[in-house]
Amino acid sequence: MEEVEWGEYKIKELFDSVTGDFDIQKRHINNSGEFVVTAGLTDNGVLGKSDVEARVIDANTITIDMFGNSFYRQFKYKLVTHARVFALIPKFKMSEKQGLFIVNSFKTLPTMFGYENMCSWTKIKDRLIKLPIKDNQIDFDFMDTFIAELEAERIAELEAYLKVSGLDNYELSDEELKALRDYDSMEWREYRIGSLFSRISTKKLPYKAKNLPTEALDDYELPCLTSSFRNQGLNYYVPREGATILKDVISIPSNSDVYRAYFQSREFTVLSDAYAIKWTDEDRNLSNYQYLFMVRAINKVTDLPIYSYKMKLGGWNVVKDKKILLPVIDDEIAFNFMEDYARAISKLAIKDVVQYTNERIETTK
Repeated sequence: MEEVEWGEYKIKELFDSVTGDFDIQKRHINNSGEFVVTAGLTDNGVLGKSDVEARVIDANTITIDMFGNSFYRQFKYKLVTHARVFALIPKFKMSEKQGLFIVNSFKTLPTMFGYENMCSWTKIKDRLIKLPIKDNQIDFDFMDTFIAELEAERIAELEAYLKVSGLDNYELSDEELKALRDYDSMEWREYRIGSLFSRISTKKLPYKAKNLPTEALDDYELPCLTSSFRNQGLNYYVPREGATILKDVISIPSNSDVYRAYFQSREFTVLSDAYAIKWTDEDRNLSNYQYLFMVRAINKVTDLPIYSYKMKLGGWNVVKDKKILLPVIDDEIAFNFMEDYARAISKLAIKDVVQYTNERIETTK
């Protein structure tokens, strides 16, 4: 990449913009027709499918929402209008790999836009993006080759990860099958979150998110937690020095539009508008799968549509008194069941990924 020559182009030189022409609502989602794109990161902004009469946007285009989140779309779709999401229509014949390359040029937009300053075509059309050039022309062949090589590299990494984690085998064990069958007949009991977990005290860091790199850079190599639900809240990097380094804990935003908890299995620290909690029973260490089960239970009382920036959930002082439902056997939390059930769900979720990986490996041989 260091030897590549780059040119700058205004977005409006490369794309036109179009919006939806009908305000599609959740009630219109009926799993028929085209995909419907809205704002947000959940399911890459795809709300579902609808056959309601509305403008259909062609495949091989890019969507950007009011928060600046951008996605390449390889399928035809419709746009909601209330979420201020718009499409970029290329003025050239754009391949899938070129679309994936170019959409990466918009990755800084979420750091510039939000509720108080919403992204729009008018605000970004004159922004400059850098693209590879050859003989003073955009080098589309380079984009295709680069993405193809990157995909092959990522597929190889994914294959290695699946083998190491044991997820390359998605066949369910007898215990995992039993956990799936027993789920609906299990006894469940309420537990106060604060009786199971405690908030971790962390050092206050002297950084502002807007001034931090969004990729690891030199000493700025430690992911830091904010209230964002993108990438599990880990979108910026800080130096390790002076930071409280955490791992294998649960993170929860304290000032956000979405109050979604995550299990953080890798090292990170807390920057702002979020906190981390840990399991308090020192006689029992939770496995990753048991943590994932706990996160699912917590999100049933925190990650609710009633909570937003306008209707805040609150911090740990509120969350600690929320009650979650956990399975019990003989009056004790059923940790083995939680392990087997979460592992089974993970295998079911990863099955398509494993099959896709195997197919892609065959095509790249």
